[in-house]
Amino acid sequence: MTIPSISLSKRDRLASAVLIAAVVLFSCVMSYAADLPALTGRVVDNAGIIDAATKAALTRKLAGFETKGSDQIVVATIPSLDGEEIEPYANRLFRFWKLGQAGENNGVLLLVAPNDRKMRIEVGYGLEGTLTDLHTKLIIENDMVPAFRAGDFSGGISKAVDDMVMVLEGNPEELEARGKRNPADDGTSIDPIVAVFLILWATMFFGGLAMAFLPPMFGTKLSPGVYRWLGMTFRYGRGPSGYSGSSGWTTGSSSGGWSSGSSGGGWSSGSSGGGGFSGGGGSSGGGGSSGSW
Repeated sequence: MTIPSISLSKRDRLASAVLIAAVVLFSCVMSYAADLPALTGRVVDNAGIIDAATKAALTRKLAGFETKGSDQIVVATIPSLDGEEIEPYANRLFRFWKLGQAGENNGVLLLVAPNDRKMRIEVGYGLEGTLTDLHTKLIIENDMVPAFRAGDFSGGISKAVDDMVMVLEGNPEELEARGKRNPADDGTSIDPIVAVFLILWATMFFGGLAMAFLPPMFGTKLSPGVYRWLGMTFRYGRGPSGYSGSSGWTTGSSSGGWSSGSSGGGWSSGSSGGGGFSGGGGSSGGGGSSGSW
């Protein structure tokens, strides 16, 4: 028995190829989303580590905070990362949930994976200059790590949320003061005269370009384009990846001046009545900090 051959036109072959590509792409998207939890509220406790009273209090607090302004904070826990690093997982989850307002990118995700003993605060593009990497580092190390080591997940998460709200409402001074009282959180601080000598030495041997790369590589990021290194603050006109040549640096033991404050826009991405909560179309580029206990 002979099987008749089927001749396809060039147009039919192209259509078939497009259909196959679409099916493969759809399968990849479904696989990508399958391992991510659904956004069911402002507190998604899939690991079951937050007690009911704390979860209710956090939900009320975050709903009230979001209603007053436009920033959106979501707390999420998952049992395990299943071998994935927490940074890419948190970024994928943030983007999948689309936290924050579209165009403003003013969302924040607090993620905890207890089986891996890891946590992360992922900050949207629009809030990186307010809730800086240094702020999130202080919150993790001062609020979450000690409480988690004592087995108090609810308390550590509550304190972290309180401090994030405090910073986003324009009051970072108390958190920054805690960092100054703890030398381990103040970065590398040396005598200003020694620091100036080291800067001159680096410039003499490596040229002015040395200052375009050394502070971002070895310093502490305070905000986009602002780094603290050797007890000095370096400011870059185009952010961390684009040295403009017109940056400046200042000496001193203070942590620098953050420009804080959340601009209210009257926007809320979810229903305060409790149903239909969702993100507002925001995104994140990986700002924030991670920790473990």
